[in-house]
Amino acid sequence: MKKTDELKILYEDNHIIVVVKPENILSQKDDTNDLDMLTLIKEYIKKSKEKEGNVYLGLVHRLDRRVGGVMVFAKTSKAASRLSDDIRNHNFNKKYLAIVEGEINGSGVLVDYLKKVDNRAIISKEDGKISELKYKVLKKFFLDDNICTILLINLLTGRYNQIRAQLSHFNHPIINDFKYGYKGKNYDDVLGLFCYEISFNHPTKKEKMAFTYQPDWGIWMHMKGVNLNER
Repeated sequence: MKKTDELKILYEDNHIIVVVKPENILSQKDDTNDLDMLTLIKEYIKKSKEKEGNVYLGLVHRLDRRVGGVMVFAKTSKAASRLSDDIRNHNFNKKYLAIVEGEINGSGVLVDYLKKVDNRAIISKEDGKISELKYKVLKKFFLDDNICTILLINLLTGRYNQIRAQLSHFNHPIINDFKYGYKGKNYDDVLGLFCYEISFNHPTKKEKMAFTYQPDWGIWMHMKGVNLNER
């Protein structure tokens, strides 16, 4: 993804723009100076709206570099402020798909205490922050000779690398997540984690909005046959 015309836009109005972030693209620029979503979307707005000068675009939430999925950006400072308030007040929800090693049955809740040390999230009951997620099994399948499970994850708290760290601690690391204990084959270096749904209150209309995008490439081809509308 190197051109703004390749940007996958799910929704846009005068206040917000909802897009799909591909894997291995930054949410915002860092010291690597690699491609990032903020820059891409600003370029798209300048080009499509024929705007000159600086373009305002507010980053209200992030996805890890290796995690693809649905994101919303604010096109006005008022929208950014109200979306940020929604996040603080737990009125902003994110749901993920995760492909993990091993067999899991049914559904459940994971509760751990996490803290960030350098660029990792670690379990620490002494000084970690409570971290909670709900999971539900969507499908089980074999990847080569190893059984894997696809999970639907409802993220209840938003800690750094939370899903990756908690699933690893649960002894079911995410496919290709070598940072958190996965030791199997590398499948096209695509992390088995994708933010497929976000929901929030529109910053001016005040109506609840939800946006979804289901991946279907690479290891995500194993989602075939899963109907997320019946979850």
